[in-house]
Amino acid sequence: MKKETGTEPKFNALETPEDDNAILELFKDGIMDIYWAENHLVKNLPKMIAAATSKDLKKAIENHLEETKTHVARLEDIFGLLNEKVLAKKCDAMEGLTKEGEGIIESTEAGTDARDIGIILASQKVEHYEIATYGGLAALATHLGLVDVAGLLNNTLTEENTADKKLTDVTKTIIKKA
Repeated sequence: MKKETGTEPKFNALETPEDDNAILELFKDGIMDIYWAENHLVKNLPKMIAAATSKDLKKAIENHLEETKTHVARLEDIFGLLNEKVLAKKCDAMEGLTKEGEGIIESTEAGTDARDIGIILASQKVEHYEIATYGGLAALATHLGLVDVAGLLNNTLTEENTADKKLTDVTKTIIKKA
């Protein structure tokens, strides 16, 4: 016997294997969440660029800012493929990660390797969040038979992985120099 709690879960469990409505709703919620996150990054990455000293780091973040703008446009395309209105849902995780990056800037001295490495560490936390999100959403899109959507999400996933690797390479360059 199911215990009544008085509240229904936001995403109800599937009644049958054929009923993917709950998964689709979860997927759409994830798209709205990452859409907010990517837009938030477009606003916050310039702060990281301004605070960085390493030319390689500045270039890596500048490149990723341009990619992030592409990610926003790609997500808007996904909304279109889903026949959904473009909506953002506040992403508490991304807000926290960007606040952490701002804290690193505030707590380190300008022009130092420590600040640059701190910016990289904060940036990689963002990348790992995005990698996990895009990987999961691509898997859900595939499950739901949304082939075109899965392809777009996998394109972004590849770019996020490349950005993460570039940040690791920049860290190694800074450490060797120090």
